[in-house]
Amino acid sequence: MLRIIFLLSLLFALSTASVQDFCVANLKRAETPAGYPCIRPIHVKAKDFVFSGLVTPGNTTNIINAAVTPGFVAQFPGLNGQGLSTARLDLAPKGVIPMHTHPGASEVLFVLDGAITAGFVSSANSVYVQTLKPGQVMVFPQGLLHFQINAGKSAAAAFVTFSSASPGLQILDFALFANNLPTELVAATTFLEPAVVKKLKGVLGGTG
Repeated sequence: MLRIIFLLSLLFALSTASVQDFCVANLKRAETPAGYPCIRPIHVKAKDFVFSGLVTPGNTTNIINAAVTPGFVAQFPGLNGQGLSTARLDLAPKGVIPMHTHPGASEVLFVLDGAITAGFVSSANSVYVQTLKPGQVMVFPQGLLHFQINAGKSAAAAFVTFSSASPGLQILDFALFANNLPTELVAATTFLEPAVVKKLKGVLGGTG
């Protein structure tokens, strides 16, 4: 009898345990390593789970002829605690998202318009490149260097989804040449002539 009572009590406790379905971000509070504090469920609205910021193409009038419009927690509070984030890529003709890496997430790219040549380099220095058409999807494993280039003569666009709320970003060219390391050190570690390094630092805003 005691065993039956214990089991019934346990089942009741499990059935009435509080389950937190979501944690819409309270952006007025400071972010923590675990994300933002939650808005009280009573104040959560359907619109907190909807984001319209990726509808409008980004401004591609810049050095890379491309734009990235983020849909991270700061823009889309409903993503808080879900381990996801998203963004829109717009590439004008000759547009490029330079070689870069996301230390904290894998990436899935879905082509909306145009043609995009995309690829990544594995840790064994194997290269995987494909030209994608609308409706095609490509995955970029976490932490690996990758890129996207407009492969057509008209504008291209894509949506990307990351497996983390904070995927991180490091663009290779800026990491190498937009820093304040002495030119001699960069030249020695990249096997480039100092004059070439100095010129690249000048273009990208590096010093040293």
